[in-house]
Amino acid sequence: MPAGVPMSTYLKMFTASLLAMFAGAEVVHRYYRPDLTIPEIPPKPGELKTELLRLKEGKHKPQVSQQEELK
Repeated sequence: MPAGVPMSTYLKMFTASLLAMFAGAEVVHRYYRPDLTIPEIPPKPGELKTELLRLKEGKHKPQVSQQEELK
């Protein structure tokens, strides 16, 4: 196994890490309570709280990737 660790120790550490990751994700989701519902009708522009004001005002120019510039 990696770094000369016995298989049993490796599996124990892997399992503990995986359980800690799942527990942490559960705690974060319970604390922040994300809204996982999908609306039937798309929201109108400006209704989303996640929209950036800079984009909404129209002062931001869309960025063009370098690959598109080369075409």
